[in-house]
Amino acid sequence: MNTALILSGGTGSRIGGNIPKQYIEICGKPIICYCLETIASNEMIDAIQIAADIAWQDFILGHMKDTVFEQKFKGFSLPGANRQLSIWNGLEEMKKFASDQDLVFIHDAARPLLSHDLIRQCIEAADGYDGVLPVLPMKDTVYMSEDGEKITSLLNRSQIFAGQAPEVFAFGAYYMANQALFPEKILKINGSTEPAIMAGMKVKMIPGDERNFKVTTREDLKRFEEHGGL
Repeated sequence: MNTALILSGGTGSRIGGNIPKQYIEICGKPIICYCLETIASNEMIDAIQIAADIAWQDFILGHMKDTVFEQKFKGFSLPGANRQLSIWNGLEEMKKFASDQDLVFIHDAARPLLSHDLIRQCIEAADGYDGVLPVLPMKDTVYMSEDGEKITSLLNRSQIFAGQAPEVFAFGAYYMANQALFPEKILKINGSTEPAIMAGMKVKMIPGDERNFKVTTREDLKRFEEHGGL
């Protein structure tokens, strides 16, 4: 079984306003619905778990009155104090129906332009690995600064990559990798793949998708609006 864990607990503070960014309507529907519709209609995804605040759960269900989504939807889990704790809460709920050999497919609700092709590539690449991470190469020269004021060293940009979502992991191994971070280390995790690397899991990199950007700022929101929601 391949279960998509959708992270929709963020507050979108960098955009401002009263509505978290993933619930802002673009071209007639909330941003979260774009990735949910793609994931629900993809034949390689068998189940859907969503991490979302109670206040927005009915909102999501009200906009996703779709037979395929309803068939795959397993339930909600609550957001945590940080992104990784939101993932942990989702994993805990998935423990009720997922086996160790299953895959967990982690995606951000604020990445609306997820493609069926990237879903396929991520899941197919998991064969023989413990995880998969789509990445983008660094285009600019990258510098290291230890104090944030002066350049300490020049990094080799050919060895530096920017991670994207979705990230795919073997459920059992990833669950244990996160469990090992309690009680304090999990609060310091910034990226979903960090626990896997710290646990020694074998993670494969695949080419990411420039269009699969995360709506974080007003500029990102405008960029998505310019896509016409497509």
